[in-house]
Amino acid sequence: MTVKLSIRNALLGAAGATLLAGCGGGPDTGASDLAYVARDVESLYSAAKYRLDRGDLQLAAGLFDEVERQHPYSPWARRAQLMSAFSYYAARDYPSAIQSASRFLSIHPGNRDAPYAYYLIAMSYYEQISDIERDQAITERALQAMNEIVRRYPESPYADDARLKIDLLNDHLAGKEMEIGRFYERTGQWLAAQLRFQNVVEDYQTTSHTAEALYRLTETSLALGIPEEAQRYSAVLGANYPGNEWYQKAFELMRDHAPDRIGG
Repeated sequence: MTVKLSIRNALLGAAGATLLAGCGGGPDTGASDLAYVARDVESLYSAAKYRLDRGDLQLAAGLFDEVERQHPYSPWARRAQLMSAFSYYAARDYPSAIQSASRFLSIHPGNRDAPYAYYLIAMSYYEQISDIERDQAITERALQAMNEIVRRYPESPYADDARLKIDLLNDHLAGKEMEIGRFYERTGQWLAAQLRFQNVVEDYQTTSHTAEALYRLTETSLALGIPEEAQRYSAVLGANYPGNEWYQKAFELMRDHAPDRIGG
C-alpha cells in the first residue's frame, strides 16, 4: 500500500466518515462545478467528494474550498478544510496542502483531527525533499514538522510513522554535511571540512554516516598536523565500529603517518 493510499484511508476514516455518510455521488458537470453558484452545503460537499473519488483532485480541492467560502459557519466547513488539504496533497500541490492544513489548525487547534492536519503538513514537506546535492531547507522543515507530531501527539498512529521518517531525514541531512565536508577536504580547506564532519558526529551520531565522519576527522587532523587529535578520532572509531571498513582505513592511515600514535 502506498503512502498516499494510507493517508487517504486515514482521512476518509478519521476526518470524513461522519459527514460523508448519506452523501451520494454528485452530478458529472465538469469544470462548471467550480463556477460560483450558491448551493446548499450538502450538495456542494457531495460534488467535492464525487470529484475526489473520480481522481479529479484539483477540482475536488477547489470544491471543498467552496464549501468553506459559501458556508463558513457550517460544521461541514471544518471537514472541507481538511478534505481540501488532502486533495491538494494527493494532487502533489504541496504548498496548497500545507496552506489548507495550516488554516485548519489555526481555526481548530484542539480538533480531534488536528494530529492528521499536522501529519499532512509534515508529509507535504517530506514529499518535496531533493537529493543531497541541493539545498536542504525543505528537509529541515520536514524534520521540524515530524518532530512536532511526535512532541504533540506521541501516542497517535501518525507519531510512529513520523519517528521512522525522522531517522531517514537525519540520515539525509548528515549525508549533506558529509558531501560538503568532502568537497572542502578535496580543495584543501581542512578546518572547514572538520567542522562539517564534527557536525555529523555530534548532531547525527546515530546515522549511517558516523563511521566515515570519524575517519575523515582522523584524515583532516593529520593534514592539519595534529596527530593527537587524529589518534583520538581513530580510537573512538575503533571502539564503536571495530569491524567497519572505515576503522581499517583509519588504522592504516595512522600506521603510515603517525605510527608512534597507534595504541599510544
